Formats: sequence, C-alpha cells, structure tokens
Amino acid sequence: MFQKKDFVLAAVIAIIAGISALMVMFAQSGAGTSVRVTVDGALYGEYSLSGEQSIFIDSASGYNRLVIENGSAYMAEADCPDKYCMDYKPVSRGGETIICLPHRLVVEVTGTRDAHQPDVVVQ
Repeated sequence: MFQKKDFVLAAVIAIIAGISALMVMFAQSGAGTSVRVTVDGALYGEYSLSGEQSIFIDSASGYNRLVIENGSAYMAEADCPDKYCMDYKPVSRGGETIICLPHRLVVEVTGTRDAHQPDVVVQ
C-alpha cells in the first residue's frame, strides 16, 4: 500500500513544517509597547502597556472591557454570546492580537522594545 517513497515524502514534509514552525516562533517580535484597539476597522484608541488600566470599549456592536497590567493586555469582560475573546491568553509581544468577531473588535500589540537598545540615552 505505502511505498518507501511515500514515507520519505511524509518525513520531508514533517521536517519542513517543523522548521517553519520554529522559524515563526523565534522570529516573533519582542515585547510590545502599546496596544491598538480598532472597532469595525476604525481606530478606537491606542494605549500604553506600561502601567495598569482598564479600558471600557462600548460600540454599537456591544461592550468589552480590556485590562492592561504587568505589561500585557487581556479581555476581562464581553457581552458577546460566545465570549471567545475572553479565552485568549494575555498578549504582550509585537503582532499578537485579541479578536472579538461579534463586536468587530481587534486588539493588536504594537511597537517593540529591543533588549539591546537602551531605554534612555544620557549625555
């Protein structure tokens, strides 16, 4: 049924998939500096990841509460029927997102802090 060539092909595909997954994992951006919130494609606001705050996002589609603490953001409350957005792990790295489809809401981490660059330059 299966020939030796089939197993070799499957092994090559598995190796390529594994290498691709590792490249994506290691290529992710560093820690983000802010989150950008968009509702229905329009910018709702941009908030710093430093400090602690709770953002109430009230739109025609519904209500969400985004919490920022310890350099990350997570969805604490939502009145959508499925509440999948509340199941996301806290986001803190550049490019990570939290999405609430019923409310057409996207929270995206932007900006990155490079570990090799100083935060302040003193002269």
